[in-house]
Formats: sequence, structure tokens, C-alpha cells
Amino acid sequence: MPADLHDLDPALYLAGVLVLAAVSQWLAWRVRVPSILVLLVVGFGAGSLVEPDAVLDRELLFAGVTLAVGVILFEGSLSLRFSHVRELGAPVVRLCTVTVLLAWPLITMAAWAVGVDWRLALLLGAILVVTGPTVINPILRQLRPTRRVASLLRWEGIVVDPIGAVLAVLVYQAVIVGSREEALGTAAGTLLVTVGVAVGIAGILALVLWQAMRRHLVPDFLQGVVFLAAAIGALTVSNVIQEESGLLTVTLLGIALGNAPGLHLDHVQEFKEHLQVLLVGVLFVVLAGRVSWDEVVAVAPTALLFVALLVLVVRPVSVLVSLLGTSTTREERVLLAGMAPRGIVAAAVTSIFALELEHAAVEDGGADGLAALAAEAGSLVPMVFVTIVVTVAVYGLGVGRLAERLGLATTRPQGVVFAGSQEWVRQAALELGRLGVPTVLISQDRQELSLARQAGDASYLRTEHGNVLSEYVVDELDLAGIASFVAATDSDGTNTTATRELARDLGRAHTFQLRRADAPPATEGGGRSGADRTGSAERLSARVAFDPPLTFEEMEERTHGGMVVRSTRLTEEYPLEAYRRDNPEAVLLFVNDGSTTTVVTEDEPVPDSGVTLIALTRPRGGGAGA
Repeated sequence: MPADLHDLDPALYLAGVLVLAAVSQWLAWRVRVPSILVLLVVGFGAGSLVEPDAVLDRELLFAGVTLAVGVILFEGSLSLRFSHVRELGAPVVRLCTVTVLLAWPLITMAAWAVGVDWRLALLLGAILVVTGPTVINPILRQLRPTRRVASLLRWEGIVVDPIGAVLAVLVYQAVIVGSREEALGTAAGTLLVTVGVAVGIAGILALVLWQAMRRHLVPDFLQGVVFLAAAIGALTVSNVIQEESGLLTVTLLGIALGNAPGLHLDHVQEFKEHLQVLLVGVLFVVLAGRVSWDEVVAVAPTALLFVALLVLVVRPVSVLVSLLGTSTTREERVLLAGMAPRGIVAAAVTSIFALELEHAAVEDGGADGLAALAAEAGSLVPMVFVTIVVTVAVYGLGVGRLAERLGLATTRPQGVVFAGSQEWVRQAALELGRLGVPTVLISQDRQELSLARQAGDASYLRTEHGNVLSEYVVDELDLAGIASFVAATDSDGTNTTATRELARDLGRAHTFQLRRADAPPATEGGGRSGADRTGSAERLSARVAFDPPLTFEEMEERTHGGMVVRSTRLTEEYPLEAYRRDNPEAVLLFVNDGSTTTVVTEDEPVPDSGVTLIALTRPRGGGAGA
């Protein structure tokens, strides 16, 4: 390493890490690979140029890592809803208990089998029972499986993280104590104190925050900051009282607040989600930078054999055995058995305990072989990073095909959710179904939904009776296989609100509404006229669907005037120009190229050929487009 890089300004280093983290996650999104793979590769590369320990104080670095991991777990636990797992209570409990109790000894035996000291194997087994939201959430965001599977994986990933950390503390203390009798007594006492401290702090703080929010004692603009400060404070105080109990504390705090009655934390969660994305990127780049390529190469053969045992033996056995006799289906158990990527908690906890063993060896003067154990513990860090890389690659890149074959997800979702069930919506759903595109119709009109079910193929068309703004739709609607949302009710306000809510899952680029009746007029240049007092603000509306964009009333007028939704294949012999010439009144709705379905807008061009165009137009009259 060049000597001058040792003296690199910490501010410049941190700024560079932030930029690398952001660019890496954007690149991963563009090429549709798990972001952690890109972050780790970038982190290894950056570490070969600038070692984090040479720029940042190591003790301060790990203190920051602990706080960041706590914030990540708090953010994830806020999203855990008991309502999401009403029928999955037993499977969730078993994944967070029985699976852990089975995985720990199995991982320990796998580590011992590849040559790891049995004491370190016990520690490694405790650390690697975790999966974690930092790796689960990006994969779920890309895969979008059924809500049941997603809920099971999220609960396991978030709840087991602190359990693994606490388990690692117990093993670490037992290793330091040495004597079996003393070790068992120490571990039992530590466990009781840890759980007591976590439950006490989380319970009291959750009650205080709940009352403060209910009484409106915290203004909106401070709520995100207050919750962040509360989580960090709880983590720190908990760790001061009982070492490494903080992660369990913030997880319990998040679950309690996320399920507190009458508490609406959407804006707090949005703030935390953005912070989590930032922290995950920074942590992986920094922690990966502490591992050299030489260290990775040195442990690679052993690590790869170890990971093979984790993927092929440990995870399938622990999941399939623990979920026997539960309400999970065979397909769900198989998918869960094939999904256990390791994330930032495994990396952080391993790094922290390797450092703790080093300190213990120094303080103990090398007695009881701690010096040799600490030296060997240094190899655990690159071994865990190899485990993270390989498990994220295997599960992140392979789980999509597995889920697709099991019928629990699709690697390229193209389905459409409609808010509304009027005639043209039912016709559009029918045409999409003929192309193999799944659709969901949400409406409060039972008669229209019944007509939709009678006309459509049940394997492609799903109806949901209810308000599109209900808690069920907003929080629990199964979006497996869904790519886009079109709000087409007779209420512009409902449409706007619904698109804003669904955008959290589908993204703003894939949520649309009919043109609002009060939309401000466009200028000659295509923009909005400024300072309009009568129309709705542009930023309050979602993307406007279809070309030309029409209001609810205008769509109804065309339907009542005899126009129908039908599909037309655009080819080189019959391109878009010819279609428009033959159908000058047509409203272009959707374009399907066989693998993706796109909502047409007036801003994006429709391909001239090679796609199927779905449009609201005049019935076929035997012309060229028929």
C-alpha cells in the first residue's frame, strides 16, 4: 500500500465509502443482482488500496458498526406485523427456535469437520445461525414471492439475528471461562440477565414512545430523529448493563412499536429504510475492506467446503425437520430450506469477537491457550466473508428459479393490480389473462367482481372485495408476480393515495392512476403552467396511465359509446403507425412483449413491432388491424 494512503484524511475516506456504497447499490439494481455481491467486491477492492484500520481508529470503527447494526435491526423489526403471520404463528416460532437449535450444532460439526478448533467451531456455529434483513430484503424486493413466504423469511431474518448474537456471547464467555461447570453457570446467568435487560428496557421505552405519540408530544418533523435516538440509546444502555444484549433490545423495541395499537409510523419507517440502505452499503464496504485478498485465498478451500455443508446439509435438515407438522406447504418448506444467505450481522459479530479474543489473550498473558485461539480466530473473519459471498450468490441468484418452479414467485413479475372493476377494467384483465399475465381486481362492487370471475380465467384473474385503502390491501395484499398498479376508481383522491401506498412495494415507476379531473393544464412545451390555483399539485399525483391520458369519466364515456378493449399484434407488416391510422380514437393501455407487461403512457414510446398492444378501441370491423 502506498505510504501516503495511511495518512488519508478520514473525512475523504468516509466520503469515498459513501459514494462507492451508493454507486454499488445502484449498479446492482440495474443489472438485477444482489447488492451485497457488488458491495463486497467493491469493498475488497477498496481495501486493497486503503485499509480502514489505517484511517479509522479500530475501537471507534467497531463501536460505529455496533450502532449501525442496531439501527438496521430496529428498522427491520418495525416492519414485522403479527397480522402478517396470523396463520403462521407456529412456523415463525419454530424457525426462530427449533431451527436455530438444530442449525447451531450442525454448523458447529461442519466447522469442526473442516478443521476449525472445536471452541471456535461452537462460536462460528452460534454466529452463523443468522440470516438477516440486509440480505433477505434485497432478495425479496427483487423476487417478490408470496406474502406467506416473505413474512416467514423476514421474521426469521430479523428475530434470529439478535438470538445469534446473544448465543455467540454465551459461547464466547464459556470459551473464556474454560471450566465446563463454570461455563454452564456463566452461560445460564448471562442468558437470564440478557433477556431480562432486553425485555425491561424495550418494554418501558416502547410504552413511553407509544404514549408520547398518542398524545402528539412529538412533532412530525422530529419523529424519525426521536425514534432513531431512542433505538441507539436503548442499544447502548442495554450493552452497558449486559454485554451484547443491545441487539435483542432494539429488535424487541421495534416489534413492540410496530404492533402498538393506533400507532402510525409510515414516515418513520420511510426515514429508517433510507438510513438502512445507506448503513448497509457503508458497513459492507468498510468491513470487506478489512479483509485482504491473500486472507480470502488462504481460507478459500476450507471455506468453500464449509459453505457446501451449510447449503446442502445444514439448512435443509434444520428447516425441514423443524417445520414438520406445521401449516406450511411442501413447496414453502422446500423454498425456505433453499434460502439462508448470511449478512452484515454475521460479518460484524465475527469481526467483533475476533477482536475480543485478541484482547482477552493479551490480558490473560496467553494462558489456557487463548493466544493460539485468538490467532486462529483471525482466520474466521475471511472465512465468514467467503460464506457471505457464496451464500448470497447461491441463494440470491438461484432462489428465483427455485421459487418459480415451486409456483411461489416469478423471476420477471409482469402482473397488474387494478383498483376498480368497471367494464373496461374487466375487459383489460381478460385480455391480459389471455396473454398469461396475472391480474388482481380490487373493488367494493360485488356484482362487477362476480362478472369478472365469470369471464376470466381463475388461474390468471384474482378478485379482492374491499376498499383499496383498507389496511388489508395496503399492508397484506399478496403481490407475488405483480409488477404494476393502475388506480382506476371514480375518486381521484383515492387513486392518488392508493398509488402512493403501493409505490412502497412496487416503486413509483410502476404505479399509475387515471388522469385527475383537476389536473392542471399543460403548457405548449409540455410542462405544467406555474402557480395554478385550481388544479392539484403535480407532485401529489402518480404517473398518469395510458395514451392519451383520460379521466375516469372520459374512459366511461368511451366504454358506453361502444369502444372495447382488444389486443393487436404489432408486426413489421402491421406496425404501430398502421394501427394508429386504422384506429385513430384508440386509447393505448398496455404493451406485452412476451416476458414483460408495460403500462403505456404518453411520455414513453410504444415499440413499432414485435409486441402485443392492448387498447380501448372500436370493435373489429374487418380492417387491416383485425
